[in-house]
Amino acid sequence: MTDTSHHKGFMRSFFGAIGGAITWLRRVFTNLLFLLLLLFIGIAIFGKDEQLTIPQGAALRIAPAGFLVDELSQPTTLPAFFGGPSGPTEVRVKDLVDAIDSAAKDKRISSLVLELDYMVGANLSKLEEVGAALQRFKAADKPIYAVGDNYTQAQYFLASHADKVYLNPMGSVLLTGFGAYRNYYKSALDKLKVNFHVFRVGDYKDFIEPYTRDDMSPASRENNQRWLHELWSEFTEQVTGLRNLPPQSIDVFIDELPQKLEEHNGSWAEAALASKLVDQLASRRAAIDELRKSIGAEEKKPGYKSIDALAYLRNQKLTQIPKPGKDSGKIGLISASGAIVDGEAPAGQIGSATLGKLIADAREKKVEALVLRIDSGGGSAFASEAIRQELLATREADIPVIISMGSVAASGGYWIATGGDRIWASPSTITGSIGVFGAFPTFEDSLEHIGIYNDGVGTSELAGTMRLDRPLPEAAASVLQQGVENTYARFLRIVAEARGSTPKEVHKIAQGQVWTGRAAQQLGLVDELGNLNDAIADAAQLAELEQYDVVEIQRELTPGEKFLRALADNVDARISASFARTIESNLPLGAWLQSLEPALAPLAELQSYRDPRALYVRCLACLAP
Repeated sequence: MTDTSHHKGFMRSFFGAIGGAITWLRRVFTNLLFLLLLLFIGIAIFGKDEQLTIPQGAALRIAPAGFLVDELSQPTTLPAFFGGPSGPTEVRVKDLVDAIDSAAKDKRISSLVLELDYMVGANLSKLEEVGAALQRFKAADKPIYAVGDNYTQAQYFLASHADKVYLNPMGSVLLTGFGAYRNYYKSALDKLKVNFHVFRVGDYKDFIEPYTRDDMSPASRENNQRWLHELWSEFTEQVTGLRNLPPQSIDVFIDELPQKLEEHNGSWAEAALASKLVDQLASRRAAIDELRKSIGAEEKKPGYKSIDALAYLRNQKLTQIPKPGKDSGKIGLISASGAIVDGEAPAGQIGSATLGKLIADAREKKVEALVLRIDSGGGSAFASEAIRQELLATREADIPVIISMGSVAASGGYWIATGGDRIWASPSTITGSIGVFGAFPTFEDSLEHIGIYNDGVGTSELAGTMRLDRPLPEAAASVLQQGVENTYARFLRIVAEARGSTPKEVHKIAQGQVWTGRAAQQLGLVDELGNLNDAIADAAQLAELEQYDVVEIQRELTPGEKFLRALADNVDARISASFARTIESNLPLGAWLQSLEPALAPLAELQSYRDPRALYVRCLACLAP
């Protein structure tokens, strides 16, 4: 062996040893990381909550991250921290309300602080529900403070409930009013040679318009303008009343914003202060220092003396002691949020089989009354009727059923609501939209354009009717239109029977027309105006219960779903909300990115159209601000 070959062999062995050592270290590091991940998951899912020590005189800190919702949707991917997509999280309105109401009676809690910078958004009815709880807190002679770098419209609605509103000197109060804008696809579908077949009843049933027009129809424009103005009046009346401002102050601020900015050298914060929308301009550090003086500070901890609302609520549930004496009755509470589809569906959608089983479970649990919270713009007519039948079966078992409408309970959502004994709605609930449509696209012209043809034989003209690669026969179109008209007539009868009216009278306020909760009560579509707590109290009264416990009836999560929920709850809340806020604050880029989701939403909606007869009770306008 030569010296050269010996040298090469030594070098090969030397670098091979280094490579082996690196591989060994990588495996050890990967295994340790995996074990740490398993440990975290175990603690997150199976670990017991520890009771917290709540300092005397602490403030309840309301700092929701993401969207306010009635029901948490089920995470389907890993959180961003573990490589999944970033996106805003969710906080249940009921959890915030329960925490605020409990704190109002808790002598250890002296005040409440709203830190809303990470709240991405919420519908007006959900903001009103939290706002009502804030008013109850103030009624207990406890002050509320709001601290913000910037206030969006939704954030400012909650901040307006505070006794003192702080705003960063470089911040803004971004009030714009409510709008309903969407994309229309007819010309695009024509260029793609897609034939969209539509069957509907009702001049105002505009859910399908984005596929058949390039602009909003006059009927849709009239309907949308009406309910948008009603909701905006609700918003401005509450804010001006809370801030003790003249009735038109918010509209004047928006209309004269360019002039106001010019008067204050372009400073949004100075303009907001001059318009009395906020009380003091202060950096976050300066505002926190003032809160330390007003509320107090904990030793060796920065910031003011406080406890987070959701941590406080968990602690309260751990320390609650059952009341002695007479056994309490049980009121079941079920939340139904999202589009209505047939069969099973995860949280965030309303599956007829999934929700039907929960309603049946309520009967088996022997609850004295059932409250169904609906937050849905509708979906499958078949699924809506299946759910209504379960509610009727519950009433036949002598269990009162109370419907509580969330932000939206329209079309299929209202169809379901007719199964209750009584219907409650928020003044800003979007409801009605009583109408039916059928729709599906066919792509025969698109395929022929690229040289793909369809041919064959059948035993009748209707054979192969619902194929997307074949033209729709005239006989099939007639069948579908008659099905739509029959379902609409059935919808009218159901509403008439439930509301003590006639199909003819219901038709006058139906045809797809959308109403606010306040207008719906005047029209006889709902019984009472109020929030979820009001509906629960009404259920107790119907069931003749003086003492009662509210039992939430929810779908049991699978181990995999528990894993994803635990990761989302424990890791991503602030990270994902921060991401969403970064996008939102980068106005030109953020506005464009955020516009993509609603622009593509109607196309994504097509994949959920799986009603057995292609009949839908769905509301386009029902994306309540």
